[in-house]
Amino acid sequence: MGNIKFVINDGKSGKTYQTEVDGSKVYGRKIKDKIKGDLLDISGYEFEITGGSDYCGFPMRPDLQISGRKKLLLTRGIGVKTVKKGQRIRKTVCGAIVNDTTHQVNMKILKYGAKKPEELFKKKEGSETEEVKEEKKEAPKKEIKPEEAKEESKEEKTEEKKE
Repeated sequence: MGNIKFVINDGKSGKTYQTEVDGSKVYGRKIKDKIKGDLLDISGYEFEITGGSDYCGFPMRPDLQISGRKKLLLTRGIGVKTVKKGQRIRKTVCGAIVNDTTHQVNMKILKYGAKKPEELFKKKEGSETEEVKEEKKEAPKKEIKPEEAKEESKEEKTEEKKE
């Protein structure tokens, strides 16, 4: 099956870590369910599912106990931004159950293991090649002095008036 991106929040340090694991291990789990770290190949840890989204970016809502999408008439909450008080908006959202269309699952750490989270979720260093870094250095941005910008705008205005 497809991989799911797990976004794991460390409440102690305030940092967030990402990892991708085979998603079939967590299918059928709901928001607020507790998951042992062994399912994600992280021994000793315990996590709680706090949310997520599907492959199109629709957010998961904990109050919708299905595994697919649904169009709901909502006043507030996840996936809704209202302007006026009492305004209702029809929005498409995902259910709280993780399934094969789920692309991202958000979690928080409940119980820590022997290793620190920084050691488990090391960022891949050297993702950019040296050539790309050199190209970025060689291409400086063109700087325009404020005086030159004023002169150019005055010239454009006089040309428009002449026409």
